[in-house]
Order: sequence, then structure tokens, then C-alpha cells
Amino acid sequence: MRYSERNLRMHRKLYDRFPYIETDDIIIRKMKETDADSLLSVCSNRNVFKYIPDFLYTDDRDILKAAIHNLGGRDFLERRWIIAGICLPENPDKVIGTAEMFDYNEAVHAVEIGYRLGEEFWGQGIAVNVVRGMTEYLFQEAGINRIQATVLPGNIRSKKVLLKAGFQKEGLLRQVSCWKGKGIVDLEMYSLLKSDRVR
Repeated sequence: MRYSERNLRMHRKLYDRFPYIETDDIIIRKMKETDADSLLSVCSNRNVFKYIPDFLYTDDRDILKAAIHNLGGRDFLERRWIIAGICLPENPDKVIGTAEMFDYNEAVHAVEIGYRLGEEFWGQGIAVNVVRGMTEYLFQEAGINRIQATVLPGNIRSKKVLLKAGFQKEGLLRQVSCWKGKGIVDLEMYSLLKSDRVR
């Protein structure tokens, strides 16, 4: 695992600096407005949003440019969430999806993660590498103790991704959330603790 700065202060807080995560397999970085063209193919594909909220679903390039600007600026500064671009090392200028960190609970050092990936990149192990990259960064660089993820019960692919990345299923939360475009939903909760890594 390589980070943008080698002398990062250990156990800094999540919003001290926008993450840059680089492994042999993936790059997770802050997006630029010029990434709107490549991200558009992800955000305009209804299949990508089958099991996730409709947040960022659009076929309008200008709307996406404005969203990217806000994600890397206002939303990060206001500590709403971190939504970064996913790239492959062989083409670091092409965003193929988003890596997401949100619902940060500083008191208990916990955060929720998510991702969305362009359909052409499904089934290649990229999602597992993204989740592993995020978890390693969050545990080692951001002082996080608990990482969680929630998925719709029908989202078999994402459940497999989380299990491959070492997460444990905690259970089913019934009618726990209202998702844009989905209404009130049941969610399965998966989690990974820092201590799970040393067992």
C-alpha cells in the first residue's frame, strides 16, 4: 500500500486530508471536473443503481461536473462524506467508479463504506480490491476501529465482495432506512473491526 505522503501522521482524523490510496491494483483519488466524461458512463447506467440509492444517477454531464466540484470541496469540508474516484493504475486519468466513506462517528472511530463500479468492470475482482484498499487506509491512516457496510438483501454480488474482503455479516435491519429511488428498505449489516485483522 502506497499513500500520497509517506510521512502522514498516524491515527489522524478522517477529514484531516482528502484520501489518496494507491495499491498495485487500484487508485482511489479526489475527482476533478474533467473526470465527468468517464464517470458519466457509470452514473447514467441504471444497472449500476439497481441495489444502491439513486444519489449521483444522471445522464447530464453538467450536473455531474457540479457534483464532482462539490464532493471534493464543500461536502468534504463540511464533513458530509468522502466520495472519491476509482481508477486502474494503467489508466489513472479514467474514473471507473466511486469509493465512498460516510457516516463517520468520531466518538467510536467508526465509518460506513460503499462503492459503485462501471458495469464493464464487474466480475474482475476490482470491487474487492477497492474495499480492501479503503479498509487498509481507514485502519492504518485514519484511526478507524470499525468499518461497516449495509446492502440490500438481494445484492448478492456486494455481499460476496464484503465477505471476500474479510467482513462479517451482523444481521438484517428491517425497514431501517429510506433510500432515494428505493423507498423504505431492509438492509443487511456487515462489519470489520481493526482487531479482526490480527486474529
